[in-house]
Amino acid sequence: MNGATLTHLQPDGAAHMVDVGDKVETVRTARAEGLVLMKAETLELIREGSAKKGDVVAIARIAGIMGAKKTHELIPLCHPLMLEKVSLDLEFEPALPGLRVTATCRVSGKTGIEMEALTAVSVACLTIYDMAKAVDRDMVISNIRLVEKTGGRSGNWSAA
Repeated sequence: MNGATLTHLQPDGAAHMVDVGDKVETVRTARAEGLVLMKAETLELIREGSAKKGDVVAIARIAGIMGAKKTHELIPLCHPLMLEKVSLDLEFEPALPGLRVTATCRVSGKTGIEMEALTAVSVACLTIYDMAKAVDRDMVISNIRLVEKTGGRSGNWSAA
């Protein structure tokens, strides 16, 4: 792994929060995605807006944004960030069948925003499951991953 080290571990193995005090503030973005696989009938129910609990897409979008804002409360060593942008796109994918959830986050700061994008996707996917589980407990949440990140000392990165 080309000499990479785990940044949240001290040489003695103790966990710590990374000191970002000397880092340069830059604009940082991250995009993550995930899938919720479901029965075709469930996808159609969501598309029609007929789910018993309400508009699944709208509520999942709001839940994802809220999740991004609370990332530092959920992931023990994350820094709290002043988010500038959190957006979620939910796409119907009939071929799966399911929904593709994509979150994009941006901040001007001293540390990355990947965890916020990943948390946004995770919370949105969990919300979709929660809202549709009454009709489809076989749904599968999968392939949550970072797709792209920009900014910071390590520069830009995108998934192959």
